[in-house]
Amino acid sequence: MSPDDHTPASISAETYFATQPPPPSLEAETERVRSFVAQQIKKGRKIAFVTSGGTTVPLELNVVRFLDNFSAGTRGATSAEYFLEAGYAVLFMHRQFSLQPFSRHYSHSTNPFLDFLDVDLNSSSYTTSSDSVEDTRITVKASERKRLLEVLSTYKRVQEEETLLTLTFVTVNDYLWLLRAVSQELSKAGKDVMFYLAAAVSDFFLPRQKMSEHKIQSGAGSLHIEMDQIPKIIKPMVDEWHRDAFVVSFKLETDKNLLIPKSCAALERYGHQVVIGNDLHRRKFEVVFVSPRGQTKASPALSSLPSSSSTTSAPSLPVPVPIRSTTTGKDFEETWLRIDPAEVRSNGQPREIEEDIVRELVRRHAGWVEVGPR
Repeated sequence: MSPDDHTPASISAETYFATQPPPPSLEAETERVRSFVAQQIKKGRKIAFVTSGGTTVPLELNVVRFLDNFSAGTRGATSAEYFLEAGYAVLFMHRQFSLQPFSRHYSHSTNPFLDFLDVDLNSSSYTTSSDSVEDTRITVKASERKRLLEVLSTYKRVQEEETLLTLTFVTVNDYLWLLRAVSQELSKAGKDVMFYLAAAVSDFFLPRQKMSEHKIQSGAGSLHIEMDQIPKIIKPMVDEWHRDAFVVSFKLETDKNLLIPKSCAALERYGHQVVIGNDLHRRKFEVVFVSPRGQTKASPALSSLPSSSSTTSAPSLPVPVPIRSTTTGKDFEETWLRIDPAEVRSNGQPREIEEDIVRELVRRHAGWVEVGPR
């Protein structure tokens, strides 16, 4: 059935949380967040709340079948590293088993970690017998040592400084409950918080009351499921859970012509600060920032912000272009960020557009903080 054939039921966030049960680990996870936020406030650090990866929609209470969203978590995991590099503490909420900061460099599909290791044996045979283990040395291949040392050193420093906290979700229900709890805890940090909502969140869900208790049987023939629409969660986040946060959402489209109008519509509907538009096939080297025109005062130039200066050439300040909503006449601006896919950083690694995305957001957040209370 096409989405246009029937408009699914839409409920408010308040109704959703009143009717759908919280995940069992919510209280314990909230306590971890509370402690982390208090620590960062004490240290005077800004906090980036990064969501990453896709959510599932279970079709049964005893889950066998579910719908899933396309996302490996690359943008969120990569961006988290650059936020840490810029001096932010990062609260990283990700889909279980999706990519994470630092370990993303050695995922099972790219750069499998075991391929970088060698076994140095006194004998010629690869054995794990008790007699040979103590004489065996596991080493990193010479060609990989420099890069691994960079990643490992940064990871160990982040651990030592306690600037990264990770939370996991699987279902869209897990995600929504955690999102609300984390948002409310982060409100204690005021304007020093940036929300970076890069997770691919399901648009529809199956209420618990409509789920089959056991596995749906295939013998009955075709399957017909009517799902409800997920509540528009950014609105209560902006208006109730954390009124002072700098909120960044993402819009992914396959039709580039829809990016600007749909991003403007999201800003009008929710009242947050930035929508980053992505074309599915160009998202790794081109994005567009859409924001209300004149929302923040002038903020520091990119070159004045914390940076590793790791690119082969200094990035120029993006130039915003004024635009006007065709539906309401409100004024917005679009700012395009592009990188050359062939460009490499000074350490020889491929350039990542997330470096420029985070750099620009840090600049804008600084301006947002300088403005003062709403």
